[in-house]
Amino acid sequence: MDLTILATSQLIEYFKQYFPLDEKERYELIRLFAEKQVKRRHYILQQGDVCQYYTFVVTGCFKMYHVDQKGVEHNLQFVAESDWIADLSSFYSEKPSLMYIEAIEPSTILQIKKADLLYLFINHHKFDRNFRIITEQKYMELQNRVLENISSTGEQRYQSFLARYPHLASRLPNSQIASYLGITPEFLSKIRSSLVSKDKS
Repeated sequence: MDLTILATSQLIEYFKQYFPLDEKERYELIRLFAEKQVKRRHYILQQGDVCQYYTFVVTGCFKMYHVDQKGVEHNLQFVAESDWIADLSSFYSEKPSLMYIEAIEPSTILQIKKADLLYLFINHHKFDRNFRIITEQKYMELQNRVLENISSTGEQRYQSFLARYPHLASRLPNSQIASYLGITPEFLSKIRSSLVSKDKS
């Protein structure tokens, strides 16, 4: 399926911030990525399935989460426009995932299969360098999140969330943000009220 002009240009623009692509590399990107429309609350990965795709979000928003044995949902990551999402552990190991990836909004995405991504790495080394940077950034985000959960208060974690996802704070319901922060929606409301009071004083 041919990529739309919007999807193509957005992905090419994304790579410009690292190592810009030449004409042949852009052609390969267009050839190997597939565009998909995803409805709200539909999944691109479910627990128990192998993660088959590395996904670039053109428009919309997704969450990656795990459901524990008690049925409690734990949000690990949010992504929106011009960002990537995948369960990398499942993607590279080809083992069943422990995660769900669900659309929070109607979304347009571009996806590439593992075999095609490895083809790009081998035949066009610029993609190898670009995706290495992407993976390193995701690792640093995860590391910072683990440290915050160990040593930060709920208010500090919320302020960090606002700094990390300023474009998402108004797009996500309280319950989703609270799950990400590891607190209750009621406690999140108290934190928000406290911050508003501080701003007014």
